[in-house]
Amino acid sequence: MATNREHELPWSTGDPAREWQLPPILAGAKSAFDEHGYHGTTVRDIARRAGVTVPGLYYHYESKQAMLVSLLMGSMTSLLDLCAAALATAAPDPVSRFAALIECVVEFMARHASQGLLQSEIRSLEPDNRTRYVALRDELETLLRGIVADGNAEGAFHTEFPVETSRAVLTMCDAVGRWYRPGGRMSPTTLARRYVTIALSTVGYQAAG
Repeated sequence: MATNREHELPWSTGDPAREWQLPPILAGAKSAFDEHGYHGTTVRDIARRAGVTVPGLYYHYESKQAMLVSLLMGSMTSLLDLCAAALATAAPDPVSRFAALIECVVEFMARHASQGLLQSEIRSLEPDNRTRYVALRDELETLLRGIVADGNAEGAFHTEFPVETSRAVLTMCDAVGRWYRPGGRMSPTTLARRYVTIALSTVGYQAAG
């Protein structure tokens, strides 16, 4: 079954350096946003957490908004890159591609367990920045919708509402970042593979036999 293949991704190759890494200032900003929210965070607090002066921080980022944009756009770009890598190693049939994409998204959200908190700050983006981020996020949904459409066309999936089903599945996967905590009873890999089973059921896949 498609859920058992190995991905050429950071968590399967043992190369953590390839995972989404944050420079000190953005790490400090993310920590502060997680704890106090975007509007409750001061630039001075971010500078303190990053171990830099406020002028030093402004040398790299012109505003608190610029840091939020870098965090959100960086995480989505990293996720899209990882999904592309997962799909490149998956078999070409829709079931394998669907499983690879779902597993990648869920593992990413679980391994960056506060990602859900960061995503909740999308509402704090200024209009132009929000438009840019949503366009990037829509690339992932478009990718999933294409795979579901292919599965329907080939008779592997049986969903009457492929667009809405794709959106529901992706929302379910995104939500992992809001509740998953490291050190629990399930590893990110185990959780991701269970979500593949749930997602396949949602699109009407039935394994042979």
